[in-house]
Amino acid sequence: MSKVFVIHENSEWLPPFADALDVEGVAWEEWYLVEGALDLDAAPPEGVFYSRMSASSHTRGHVAAKDYTRSVLSWLESYGRVVVNGRRVVEMEMSKIDQHTALRAFGFDVPSTVAVIGRHDLKTRARGMVLPFITKHNQGGKGLGVRRFDRFEDFDDYVDGSDFECPVDGITLLQEYVHPAEGYITRVEIVGGEFLYALTADTSAGFELCPADECEDTRKSFELCPADALPAASLFHWREGFSDPIIDRYLEFCRYWDIGIAGFEFIETEDWRLVTYDINTNTNYNPVVDEEAGRSGPVAVAQYLAALAKELEADRIVTPSGLTRPRAARAATTRMY
Repeated sequence: MSKVFVIHENSEWLPPFADALDVEGVAWEEWYLVEGALDLDAAPPEGVFYSRMSASSHTRGHVAAKDYTRSVLSWLESYGRVVVNGRRVVEMEMSKIDQHTALRAFGFDVPSTVAVIGRHDLKTRARGMVLPFITKHNQGGKGLGVRRFDRFEDFDDYVDGSDFECPVDGITLLQEYVHPAEGYITRVEIVGGEFLYALTADTSAGFELCPADECEDTRKSFELCPADALPAASLFHWREGFSDPIIDRYLEFCRYWDIGIAGFEFIETEDWRLVTYDINTNTNYNPVVDEEAGRSGPVAVAQYLAALAKELEADRIVTPSGLTRPRAARAATTRMY
């Protein structure tokens, strides 16, 4: 079996996946992309490369990690290596604009959104929004910049005040507030081109939707994690028996974009809309949900990566979408961006 390389910048999120890879008997190595050097003239090792780079890496002081990962993925793909959630996919993780435009082009219902570059035009652009509306950072995670506004005057005070959260890329999204009919959002987890399960997340205290246990330990303020003071077990639950045509549409989307692992979040509204608003290609899993569903997210990921490694060892190239091609066809099927 070929080796698996895990690309990441957050050691606190790694243990569940590390344990699962060990149990599956996978030879693996972590690439901790915080700082370092990249010899572009040297060929990368053979193996399967899994990118878990996070859009919120800058909040942990890892300001170079995103561009470092972009460089590494471009290098890997130029040599035709098998990459799960590769160079193009990482842009969806880094940009909600990228997610929004891709989802809309694919025919999904998405929330009305205005992207504002800089701070000076925010108050003017907000006047074109229907109240209430929310803000969020284009490049983020952990609920960065997510706030609800019911009055334009409150938004003005926020923009002009000292507590304004400046996005790392300078882009603030003004977005339609989509009210969940049942008080929760649904997240559909996909691993290796297959539906794993759906979970619900209680939105009564906000929209921090990272189910990882580690995120519970970092909930220090409403701004970073609007789900303050609620234990993970009360927020996240398996959505038993969930079956909807949107699952197949998410799977088709993943095949189109070669997304190997992702979580899609949507809201069911009181007027029967089903609004998809987020793609998380750095997905984490909650042990409570895993136990309720009888399926482990980290184990599913480890088994998927193990299968890719075995196929590679057998001289076949396996794309994240599940297609297999002979090694000779590698260069022709590698996308360059």
